[in-house]
Amino acid sequence: MVSSQLLRQALACLDLTNLNDDCTEDDVRALCARARTDHGSVAAVCVWPRFVALAQSCLAGTPVRIATVVAFPTGMANDDELRQLVATARADGADEIDVVIPYQDIIAGTQDTTRDRVALCVAAGEGAAVKAILETGALNPAQIAAASQAALEGGAAFLKTSTGKIATGATPDAARIMLQEILRVQSDAGLKPSGGIATPEDAANYIRLCEEMMGPNWVQPTRFRIGASSLLARLIAALEGAEPAPGDASGY
Repeated sequence: MVSSQLLRQALACLDLTNLNDDCTEDDVRALCARARTDHGSVAAVCVWPRFVALAQSCLAGTPVRIATVVAFPTGMANDDELRQLVATARADGADEIDVVIPYQDIIAGTQDTTRDRVALCVAAGEGAAVKAILETGALNPAQIAAASQAALEGGAAFLKTSTGKIATGATPDAARIMLQEILRVQSDAGLKPSGGIATPEDAANYIRLCEEMMGPNWVQPTRFRIGASSLLARLIAALEGAEPAPGDASGY
């Protein structure tokens, strides 16, 4: 059973997401309404670029950040397109930009485009936190490490596992490799597992992994996010039926 402390920790680090192809303005309004709960606010909502301004207006004056995606989900966009997408999203109110790296180039053996793409988004975002989506389900362990290193060199604020649009989403093995690279280069970057994380137990496993590798105080919204759509309702349901774990400072 996941303790109430850990459930609240997961909720506070959640990027509440709707990237469905048929997402509507009403869906975004409903998403934003769910972002503030009786158990606290999620870290961010993540929506398509066309909905950034709407989400910003819905959540103005709240602590909830606005995230969006670019070059999603294939990683295909030329530099001019990408620069314009990021600049427009930022002008519309995006605080965070989740960019799909050209992972096909990583598979082909080059990291330059990943490094350059992240750096371009950092520059165009003018202060927005850039999360580099590595699509780890398409990569082997060595390629995950190479992609992580290149994204960190480009200035990524977070390494994100997946788009959620291919068969293999987030895995603990991929997350471990990404954390190892963050440690190896002594980066301040964070981690965002995303793709297939649907239960409180899933979320708890990633939090435990981070605390095991990075330290007991590392998991904070500034360094750790969970990208999910259905997880919030399950966290709330568990919180409303969960008993705190007395005497268990770890919150497990």
